[in-house]
Amino acid sequence: MKLFSFLFTSSIGRKILMSVTGLSLVAFLLVHCSINACIFFNDHGKTFNEAAAFMGNNWLIRTAEIGLFVGLLLHSFQGLYLWASNGQKRKQKYHSTPGNANSKWYSRSMGILGSLLLLFLVLHLSHFWVVSRFTDELSETGSNTLFHKMSLIFKSPVLVIVYVIGCISLAYHLLHGFQSGFQSLGFNHPLLNPIIKNFGIVFSLLIPLIFASMPIVMYLGWIK
Repeated sequence: MKLFSFLFTSSIGRKILMSVTGLSLVAFLLVHCSINACIFFNDHGKTFNEAAAFMGNNWLIRTAEIGLFVGLLLHSFQGLYLWASNGQKRKQKYHSTPGNANSKWYSRSMGILGSLLLLFLVLHLSHFWVVSRFTDELSETGSNTLFHKMSLIFKSPVLVIVYVIGCISLAYHLLHGFQSGFQSLGFNHPLLNPIIKNFGIVFSLLIPLIFASMPIVMYLGWIK
């Protein structure tokens, strides 16, 4: 009970919870990106559908999905709470701000970026996760697979643009959140900090870039 109170009521506990859930979602992004990148085999979705079927039929992964979904909700609500709380604490507004002298603009805009990302995730989950997990609309083989669903979604230029914007929001969110998450958990050392920072920058740019390239190449017809 004390642990629950610490994580949900204290400032330090909220930051730790944000870090643990955030880094768990980072690990999920790596797996999710690896599975989705199977479309680049360009074999009419065969490899991608097999990988997606494995993820959907593995009981361990299905169980982990529940934890990830709970973690996503906790991360979102806690993030919005911390952002709103920090805004309320700034009672005095400065006539001018030092800009990036103290922090990057995306560090100061995590609430807005997080909200945009959350809206994008709702759209993404409704397009693919809900359909594949809770309906009989898709099959593992044949002409109505998850790859086929993806190809239909990304025929729309509007949705392609929305997905690319979502990936840009993800990149900026990760640029701040990756290093911040490790620091909140106590990984703050002169030798470790540059490694975490540089790896975080590469991860924050590469993963969203791969995600963003998928709807683009499918819309252009380069992947079939």
